[in-house]
Amino acid sequence: MTHSEQHLLQPTPSAYTYPLLIKQLLLNSMSLHGDQEITYRGDMRYTYRDFNRRIAQLANTLTALDVRAGTTVAVMDWDSHRYLESYFGIPMMGATMFTVNVRLSPAQILYTLADADTEVLLVHTDFLPVIEQIRDQLPLLRHIVVLSDDGKLPEHKLALAGEYEALMAQAGTQYEFPELDENTKAVTFYTTGTTGDPKGVCYSHRHIVLHAMATALSVCSPGGSQRLSTADVYMPITPMFHVLGWGFPYITIMLGLRTVLPGRYLPEVLLKLRETEKVTFSHCVPTILQMLVSGAEKTGQDLSGWKVIIGGSALPPGLCEAALAKGMDVFAGYGMSETGPVVSLALTPARGAPATHADDLKLRCSTGRPSLMVDFRVVDEEMRDVPRDGVSRGEIVLRSPSLTPLYFKKPEASEELWRGGYLHTQDIAVMYPDGVVQIVDRLKDVIKTGGEWVSSIEVEGLITQVPGVQEAAVIGVPDAKWGERPMAFVVAAGDVDAKAVREHLLSHVQAKRLSAYAVPELERILFVGEIPKTSVGKVNKKQLRVDAPQAA
Repeated sequence: MTHSEQHLLQPTPSAYTYPLLIKQLLLNSMSLHGDQEITYRGDMRYTYRDFNRRIAQLANTLTALDVRAGTTVAVMDWDSHRYLESYFGIPMMGATMFTVNVRLSPAQILYTLADADTEVLLVHTDFLPVIEQIRDQLPLLRHIVVLSDDGKLPEHKLALAGEYEALMAQAGTQYEFPELDENTKAVTFYTTGTTGDPKGVCYSHRHIVLHAMATALSVCSPGGSQRLSTADVYMPITPMFHVLGWGFPYITIMLGLRTVLPGRYLPEVLLKLRETEKVTFSHCVPTILQMLVSGAEKTGQDLSGWKVIIGGSALPPGLCEAALAKGMDVFAGYGMSETGPVVSLALTPARGAPATHADDLKLRCSTGRPSLMVDFRVVDEEMRDVPRDGVSRGEIVLRSPSLTPLYFKKPEASEELWRGGYLHTQDIAVMYPDGVVQIVDRLKDVIKTGGEWVSSIEVEGLITQVPGVQEAAVIGVPDAKWGERPMAFVVAAGDVDAKAVREHLLSHVQAKRLSAYAVPELERILFVGEIPKTSVGKVNKKQLRVDAPQAA
């Protein structure tokens, strides 16, 4: 035995080495919180104990459909108890769950289903027309199970394996979930970039478990507000098809929280569930937050005590102010499809809290501080860390135990993502001495004008502070003299015009908080009815660049 081998632990033959598997996330909650409640839209309710039984029924149902280790089972559903059961039951039996982005076009849904090698599909009745269009082009697809809220099968042209609840009722309530290698692929979903086909992002059991543990520790451990506790009532408002609902369904089940699943996102339904189910913890993109705040303004509903993490895109200071005024405890989080996703949170420290409201607002809208176990760097083009001075810019690069190791079937794109041994985010940021990070732009969205770099995110944030502005997006458009100039698209919620927007920005120039190059000319401040969004609620700047020449 070599010297190095002597330092390796050699377990006794009977020792259990405890692989990090999704089924381990259920141990504490089933032991201590078996009577805790899960509800779907407030219409149906069952306990964690029932949930555990139904996971076994799902595994038996899929086994009867010849689902085995490595089989890809796709899910197309709104946020429901069925989706939550799939989060656990499918990967726990060794199969791969594919969460389909139901907001993609039929052509993109076809591409992702085929690329993921889908063999079994669980599909809500709302999406059967899409599947009818593309079924003939999916030769690997063997079985289709319908998810129906009323238990009935609608008129259809498809050969179906049956309806979810009917099949579950016939299945046994006991299932011996196997011991797996923790590196077994558990989940695949697709991220849609601005160019090329969607890319499959893969996570193993190990990735998911470590993300749940690290994020839970990050958001639960400090004192004060903004924190998740076992007394909270959780409702996701980020689609469960998108980056596993930011990982929080796994976290909240692990912790034993009462869980409210809202189905399709309708502002009036979300606000009703918030009130009737006493929801205290959620997460969503800024677009949804705007809908919730606007809806509460109309009804006079009090939103006090509702802690909401905002991600997907920057939290505008104006929207943050409006949410705080309604009593919400909102703060930003940061991550990507490729990062698990949470890698930082804008939590107020238990010690050294912001001294003023302005400082508190700035922190809440920042990218935040790195989560636990995340090697979070801001680097220059030579991969050298930039100074932590709040001014020096660089790209965010990452290492953590929950980052995707590859894009499915795309080795070249995978190597580009991981060049130099760090995951490259393409987000440009600054870091402050206290570790707070602030993204200033996406690499592709930085506006280069007059020899200066202008942050579109910074300008957008300032515009949303103008009274009467609901939303803003800023892009760079070609300019013969300056190379590029900023163009602002503004959605109004009150009495406001381009002159008021420009004067507000110029006041920040005079206070030396903004470069003069960052202020659009009057003719490049355009008021629109709405700003186009991607399928996951982010501002679609690709579409804005297409629209800009016509708008100009």
